[in-house]
Amino acid sequence: MKERHQNDTAEINRLWVEFQQTKQIDSRDKIIEYYLPLVKLVAGRIAIGLPSHVDREDLVSNGFFGLLDAIERYDPMRGIKFETYAVTRIRGAILDAIRAQDWVPATIRQKARQYEQTVAKLETDLGRSASDAEISEALGITLADMYNLLTQLNATTLIPLEEFTRTETVIGQPVNPSQYIEEEEVKAILAKNIAKLPEKEKLVVSLYYHEELTLKEISRIMNLTEARISQLHTKAIFRLRGALARIKAALL
Repeated sequence: MKERHQNDTAEINRLWVEFQQTKQIDSRDKIIEYYLPLVKLVAGRIAIGLPSHVDREDLVSNGFFGLLDAIERYDPMRGIKFETYAVTRIRGAILDAIRAQDWVPATIRQKARQYEQTVAKLETDLGRSASDAEISEALGITLADMYNLLTQLNATTLIPLEEFTRTETVIGQPVNPSQYIEEEEVKAILAKNIAKLPEKEKLVVSLYYHEELTLKEISRIMNLTEARISQLHTKAIFRLRGALARIKAALL
């Protein structure tokens, strides 16, 4: 297995050298074939938070163009791993296509804003994380209705932490020092508020964003249904959004 990996690494390195020197289509196509699983991986993770009617193959197709763009633009002299650069391009291409489709209905966006504002105000007043019962009471709905609402709102939490902590810099563009400092502050604030999350929500966030497990894999680890894991993820994201919104408002 180790020998096979070394052979694969040697071959892809050879293809990169050949492509950089000649720009041959054949070399490029072989590089695309090698990294295609990366597109499927990124598309699969993004698909987790999307409605069931969104075709995963469409996500892969959009991600393919991101991979192609990454291969054409990549400069190994910059010292950045291609996989790191490509994931940024692939994810960006997929998210741009999703945003262009505007797949979240206006009614769901409105419910998301109401839920986020309610939780933010409630937790500010309480000075701690609110329980499900407290949130449902503040919303004026039953617990069952709130869980149904969370299922609907899951579609609005697409890659939320990555959206908050964009630290990738496009190759060839200089780093903006003030932007870097601001992003580092946001990451620090996020880390502090993640630590304050209820234990189950904190574990879901850690396994999903740091360990990069799918919701299905997390459900097996925590011995909960995938639907329940999705609810915990959604609740955690809205708590974090509310915390960041409060801090942002205080700074304005």
